[in-house]
Amino acid sequence: MKTKRTQQSDTNVQLTITLEPHELEAAKQVALTKLARDIKVSGFRQGKVPLQVAAKHVDPATLQTQTLDNALSKAVAEAFLAEGLQALERPSVEVTEFTPDKTLVFTAEATVVPPVKLGNYKKLAAKRSVEPVKTEEVDEIIQRMQRNFATKQEVDRAAQIGDEVLIDFVGKKDNVAFDGGSAEAYRLELGAGQFIPGFEEGIVGHRAGEQFDLPLSFPEDYHVKDLAGAPVVFQVTLQKVLSQELPELNDEFAAKCGPFTDLAELKNDITRELTAQKEREAAEKLKDALVAELAEASKVSLPAILVEDQMRSIEQDMTQNLRYQGLTLEQYLATQKIADKAAWLDSEVRPIAEKRVKAGLVLAELSKELGIEVTRDELQEQITTLKQQYGKNPDMLKRFDDPNVHRDIANRLVTDKTVEALVALNA
Repeated sequence: MKTKRTQQSDTNVQLTITLEPHELEAAKQVALTKLARDIKVSGFRQGKVPLQVAAKHVDPATLQTQTLDNALSKAVAEAFLAEGLQALERPSVEVTEFTPDKTLVFTAEATVVPPVKLGNYKKLAAKRSVEPVKTEEVDEIIQRMQRNFATKQEVDRAAQIGDEVLIDFVGKKDNVAFDGGSAEAYRLELGAGQFIPGFEEGIVGHRAGEQFDLPLSFPEDYHVKDLAGAPVVFQVTLQKVLSQELPELNDEFAAKCGPFTDLAELKNDITRELTAQKEREAAEKLKDALVAELAEASKVSLPAILVEDQMRSIEQDMTQNLRYQGLTLEQYLATQKIADKAAWLDSEVRPIAEKRVKAGLVLAELSKELGIEVTRDELQEQITTLKQQYGKNPDMLKRFDDPNVHRDIANRLVTDKTVEALVALNA
C-alpha cells in the first residue's frame, strides 16, 4: 500500500491510497469467505463449501463489490493509523481508479485531531486561594437550624415579618386568573422572599379571616413572558397567622443539633465543615484556572465538528435545566432580551463550546506529553464505584457493561489524572 498525504488544513487531511494486486487478492479472499457461508452447492453442507468451489457459484458482481468494500475499509483504517492521524468522523472516500485484481487508487478525506503546541505547563500563574470562614456564615447556618427547631403557635394578631401564614390566593391579570397564580391553604413564611416583591409585605398587618386585594406588578425580567412587567391583582384570604418562636441559643440547643456538649462545640463543628467546603471549592477553582490558563497559552486549531457537537451538548443541557424550572428556551431568551436562538448560540454558546474544545484538546496532548495512562485495575475500581452508586437503577447498571462506556470512563480518568498532574507541577 502506498499513501500520499495532503494536509489541507490543521484539521483536515486527504490521503491518496494505492493498493497492489496482492492486497486486492487478500480483500477478495475475505469477501469470498463471507459469501461462501450462504452458498448452497450440492454435496456440501451450507457454510462448509470450499472457497475454490464457492468461487464458481457466487455472483461476480457481488464478489467485486464486496472485495472493493473490504479493501477500502481495511486500507483506510491502516493508512490513518500509519500516518498517526485520529479521524473525528468517518472519512469520505472517492475511488479514482479500480481495475479488478490489478489496482485500486482512491482518496480518503476526514477531519482529524489537530496538532497541539502546548504552552509552558510548569510555570502557570494561577494559585490556590481559600477564603476564611466568616462569623456571619456560621451565624446564618445556626439561624437556619433554629428555624428547623422553631415552635409554631396560632396567634390572634396582625401578621408580621417572621410569621408563618396559611393563605388562599388567586392571581388575576386583566380580571382573568393566570396559570400558576392560585393556591389554597398555602403555607408561607413572611420575609422569606418566596413570592414576587410586595406580596409578602402586603400580608403584613392583616389578621386571620381577612380578605383583601394586593395590586402588584411582576418583575420586568420574570421568566413567563406574558407576565413580565405586567400589573396583576392577587385576591388573598388569610386563614391563619402562626408565630414562630425560635429556641434559645444555648448548650441545650446545641445538644439537639447533634453530639455536641455546648454551643461553642457546635460552632466549631460548623466552622470546620465550612472550611473543608471552601478548601474543596478552592481546589476545584484552581484546577479550572490552571486548565484555562494553559489552554490560553497553547496553540491549536479547533475542528468545527467538535465545536458544533459541544454546542449541541450545551443546548441540550440548558433546555433540560430550564424544563426542570418549568421554562422553555424561548421563554428564557425573552427574559434575557436575546433576539432568537441563533443569536444566543452565536453570542453565548459558541464561545463556551470553543473554550471547552480547546481545553479538551490541550489536556489530551498534555496526557500524552506526561505519559499518563489508566490501568485496568483503576478502570475496574471506578466501574465498581459507579455500579454501587447506581445500584438501584437497572438501566444504568446495564450501561456499565458497554465497552464504549468503559472507554468514556477511562478517558475521564485520564483527564482527571492529567489535571491532578498539572496542579502538582505548579504547586
